[in-house]
Amino acid sequence: MNSQPEISLAQRKRQLVSNELTEAALQLLALKGFDAVTIDEIVATAGVSKRTFFRYFASKEDVVVQFLAGMGIGMHAELAARPIEERPSVALQHAVWVSMAACGDPSDRALRVVQLILRTPALHARFLERQAQWCDDLTAELARRLELDPDADLYPQLAAGMALTAFGAVLQRWSGSEGAEDPAELTDRAFKVIAPALDAVERRASSGHTPNGA
Repeated sequence: MNSQPEISLAQRKRQLVSNELTEAALQLLALKGFDAVTIDEIVATAGVSKRTFFRYFASKEDVVVQFLAGMGIGMHAELAARPIEERPSVALQHAVWVSMAACGDPSDRALRVVQLILRTPALHARFLERQAQWCDDLTAELARRLELDPDADLYPQLAAGMALTAFGAVLQRWSGSEGAEDPAELTDRAFKVIAPALDAVERRASSGHTPNGA
């Protein structure tokens, strides 16, 4: 009867430690650069032992990879939650914005983390690997929403790829400007470019194909 509260408390404690380690690691990595930071520095900043660090992460690279995984989960969840009748360009822009929204934080931590990922070859490679997984997830969700066969129709994969290309272009432009450019405005501009192609799709219906949004 009393086991559930104890499990919940343990889970909350684990999440708190994980968050503290992530925050300490990302701050140090963004400030000093990936190669200059040691795990000893991370655990000292977080106030935990090295053993505790390895209970949560396999390496300092793994901290950043987990950060990237959260971005992808947020995109997929947002796309799945959008109204089914919404135009693909609108639904995908909202999905991408979930991961861009953190960039509007007045602190510069998000900017430094993005710059760290884009400017560190090993981390950039992992970022591209994650994007491939995000593309698969978004492709499957678009196919479900539009009742298309992802193995027969090119649209879901192409649309997911275009949305993620826009996401990457906005990140590059925003980080290259040292945060001077507004990520919301950049996202709007990017999707205005690709919206006509994203919305040029027909939704499969039981009575045949009808233009999306018609």
